[in-house]
Amino acid sequence: MTAGPLIDWPAIERAAIDVRTRAYAPYSRYAVGSAILTASGQTFVGCNVENASYGLCVCAERSAIVQMIAAGARDPIAVAVVTEGPVPAAPCGMCRQTLAEFATDLPIHLLVAGDPSATIETTLAELLPRAFRADALPEKPAC
Repeated sequence: MTAGPLIDWPAIERAAIDVRTRAYAPYSRYAVGSAILTASGQTFVGCNVENASYGLCVCAERSAIVQMIAAGARDPIAVAVVTEGPVPAAPCGMCRQTLAEFATDLPIHLLVAGDPSATIETTLAELLPRAFRADALPEKPAC
């Protein structure tokens, strides 16, 4: 990946660590926090929110994307995801696809709360090669 804008990774990681403490995870007890930095310098955070009907759970990464969209931003340039461990966890497939809706590639840091040495640096393209995007859809006919 080519050099892009300067990213303050410690700030993004702290935001993800902080929001993780507000996760609602009474069933799995697996709290996740995510922070997304946009090209404008704004950071949006999200945490996982579980539900007794497990299929209705919302992941931290998608929660952060929703916050970004609600604020009118559309240009993520970096993502941090923090979990409890024992190893850093990558975004699930649904979150990867959601990120791919707004970026072709971006750096992602995966962290374990309380263990900065366990950080993994990866990219969206590495996690989701050949992502399904709008250009794969047929053009809609004119009305």
